Amino acid sequence: MKNKAVLLLLSVALALLVVHMPMTVSVTCDPNELSSCLFPILFGTTPSTTCCQKLREQQPCVCEYIMNPDYQGYITSPNALKIADS
Repeated sequence: MKNKAVLLLLSVALALLVVHMPMTVSVTCDPNELSSCLFPILFGTTPSTTCCQKLREQQPCVCEYIMNPDYQGYITSPNALKIADS
């Protein structure tokens, strides 16, 4: 009887952990999503709210973009680094 109570308690605890675990959200790395950041990256203008939101969403993709020669210059530019610091 004691074993059944312990098993039930562990089952409930496991169920609670699973329910409260944060879900991971996969990000589709699409540099076109950062089009709202083009002028701030090229000319140093203030980034829009949309730009900042997209940068946060695409943050897991930054390494991929840096490794791509087509995007590396934009991502590592002085203006892009200023945006990243803000």
